[in-house]
This record gives sequence, C-alpha cells and structure tokens, in this order.
Amino acid sequence: MFEQALQLIEAYDRIIIHRHKNPDGDALGSQIGLREIIRENFPQKEVFMTGDGAGRYAFMEGAVMDELPDEAWHGALAVILDTSAAALICDDRYQTADRTLRIDHHIFCEHIADTEITDTSFESCCGMIAALAKEAGLRLTPQAAKSLYTGMVTDSGRFRYDATTARTFALASFLTETPFDLTSVYGNLYADALESVQLRARFVLKIQKAAPGVAYIYTTKEEVAEAGADTFTLSRGMVGTMADIKGIDIWVNFTETEQGVLCELRSSKYNINPIAVRYGGGGHAKASGATVKDREAAMAMLRDLCALAQND
Repeated sequence: MFEQALQLIEAYDRIIIHRHKNPDGDALGSQIGLREIIRENFPQKEVFMTGDGAGRYAFMEGAVMDELPDEAWHGALAVILDTSAAALICDDRYQTADRTLRIDHHIFCEHIADTEITDTSFESCCGMIAALAKEAGLRLTPQAAKSLYTGMVTDSGRFRYDATTARTFALASFLTETPFDLTSVYGNLYADALESVQLRARFVLKIQKAAPGVAYIYTTKEEVAEAGADTFTLSRGMVGTMADIKGIDIWVNFTETEQGVLCELRSSKYNINPIAVRYGGGGHAKASGATVKDREAAMAMLRDLCALAQND
C-alpha cells in the first residue's frame, strides 16, 4: 500500500510535511511522527514541517513549525497529511513543490496531490504512518512513537469510535514497543485546568435540543470574546460536551468567527458527512466539519441534520 510513498521519500533529498489548518492531535502527530521516522532512517535528508501553530497540542514534543523561504519547495517533495480538501491545507506553497504526496484517512473529496494514498478504514492518519513504518521495517524513535500514539488516541476517541479495529490495537502495540512515557500522553490530553472544566460546564448549560435525537450549541462572536478562549477550544474542543447524552444521536457545535460559522458535526448513529460536504466541508462518516457564511446557513444545516434523524 505504501510502496509509492516510500519510493518518493527515498527519491527526494528535501521533504516538507504539511497537514490541515487548526491542527488536532492526529494532524500534528502524523506530521511529527513522519518527520522523525524519515530523519531516523534517512539522516542525509532535509525534513521540515510547515503550518499554523499547534494551539491546544503545543505540549507535543517537536510541534514547533519551521520558518521556510519560498524557494525551499523548489525541487522538494511536499507531503500532505490528514487533509481531505485543498482549501484545508495549512500552507499553499505545496503547489510549488516538484512532487506532491497525500496520505489521508478521510472520505475522499477531491484530488489534491500527484500521488494519493487514502484509506478510510484507518481510524487515524497516525495509524497510516505507523503502518507505513511497520510494513517498510523503518526504525522508530521514542518521539515518533509517542507522537503517532497520541494521534491514534485522539482520533479514535481513546479507542472507542467505530473506526477502531484489531489493526488499531496491533499498531498501538507496535508503537509501544518503542519506549516512551505513556502516562504523559493521557495527562497532557485529558488533565484540564480548573478554568477549562468551568468552561465546559458553561457549554453544557448551552446545549439545546433541535429535534428528537438532535442537539446543538450556538456561540456568537460576542460570546466567543467573553469566553476568553481560542476558537479551536470553543469549536472542536466543546462539541464533545454533547456526546453520550441518552437519546441524542446527532450533535453539532456552531461557533461564530470573523471568517464565518465553524460547524463541528458528530453522530453516534448516522452518516453526517454528506451534509458537511453539502456545506463545503468534509471529514468522516460520523465526525465532520464545515465553515458556513452566517447563522442563517448554520440553521439550514441544522434543519438538514434534523431531517436526517427524523427520516430514519
């Protein structure tokens, strides 16, 4: 499966690794993990990471991006990880690279690279990078193993989501054969400051029921400013407050920003991805996202989600 990826990595002396904007643990984990694997097994190569800041995941070792001049892409291989659409890629200079390679586990939206390796059966992009290393017999460093494991944990919901399979656990086992501090992974991911716990409590009180089986939260720009937290925390970070509510099969978190309304869609039962795609987004069958123009468009999306639940 990964023969083409390995051939390209072997062929280029400079490799620049991209991922999607507003990175989560899987985007950063796969980016850091692949960089460290290449450095360990091909020490003569130049390997860089590009993109916006790590935000919530700044605790991950090696998460600081490289500052690169435009000419760095000339003659280089650009690798795009964990990204379903061109508009989501963190640095559009990938287009000036000599060759582009995508490795991704999202539902396919569009062709964005010269070489495409996509597989929706993987729970995470980190799982794909771990599989690449295992199949090719590449050495892991503790940092690579820890980063990839972190991404697998976050994108599998601590190994709870439907995409978790026997392969997921086999790859997690493979990663933990390289010693790293497992306790610190969970400590950094799930130990929250008191302020964060209080913020979640505020969002729990904002949950509204739109229709049988459907819940949502809507946060205005004014409320965003009052919250004193970044939009990633308020958007993707708070959508989970609606998970595990008895009788709720679809939930969506709307967050107003200057660029539009961020929409995080989740479901424990339905494929909500087509609705996300309809509004210019994408993702997975039961976890997708999109950005819409305004509240009116967000409410239209909510009505579509309600219709999905009611037509069951």
